[in-house]
Amino acid sequence: MLNQHYHALVLAFQFLTRIPVYRVFSIASTIPSPQVAGKALLYYPIVGAVIGGCLILLPITFNYVHIAVSPQIQAGLVLVLWVWITGGLHLDGLADSADAWLGGFGDKQRTLDLMKDPTCGPSAVVVLVLTLLLKWLALSEVIAQGQGANTYWWILLVLVPVLARFQVMLLVAHTPYVRGKGLGTQLKRQAQAKWVWFWLLSLIAFMLYQNLWLSFSLVLTVGLGYYFMRRLMLQRINGWTGDTAGASIEVTELLVLLVMAMAVSMG
Repeated sequence: MLNQHYHALVLAFQFLTRIPVYRVFSIASTIPSPQVAGKALLYYPIVGAVIGGCLILLPITFNYVHIAVSPQIQAGLVLVLWVWITGGLHLDGLADSADAWLGGFGDKQRTLDLMKDPTCGPSAVVVLVLTLLLKWLALSEVIAQGQGANTYWWILLVLVPVLARFQVMLLVAHTPYVRGKGLGTQLKRQAQAKWVWFWLLSLIAFMLYQNLWLSFSLVLTVGLGYYFMRRLMLQRINGWTGDTAGASIEVTELLVLLVMAMAVSMG
């Protein structure tokens, strides 16, 4: 059992990042069983924490060695690292979902077919550009605040990808999977509600201990975003797919960053 969870943890990094875990962990070269593949979902928030830790290294280093780099440039570099470390996986899901939603004309089967289309339409391009632009602007505000703030502000930035991946864990555990086979089937079969509660209570307890009102705002943002995205998926395609799950991660990250940026503006 422990070996299965160890393999699932390594597999979660293989699923969600470009981190070369296969060079460090030999088990990464082993073909996972369906049970192991499904259990990888339980470790998505841990992957998010590692991604978040990587993101803050650059601005913290600039701040520590007193290198004069504007928050805008730092935000651009952090965003490039963010896209690279995830391999653009969730952006691809967002692009496919945007094309399918706008081109599906409310029809379930047409929407699902368009998600499988490898071509990228104008709707996808516009959504990707706007998403990356808003992320860059919000990151600029957050990094500027972090340069003169306490450690908690950097912890919040680390939690952005954690909250997004917790949200998708919640989505998989409590929403039907649309397609009849594939990785999503195993993720759905192995999803355990008790792990969702564990991560939810742990995150809320940690965040509220640090800063009550801002943390409450972020948790509320994630909850409302999850509710409306899940509702939209159920209305259009009666559940989730890999593309819509990836899109939900990108949207959640953007929403949390925007709330943090607005908190900066309000002082």
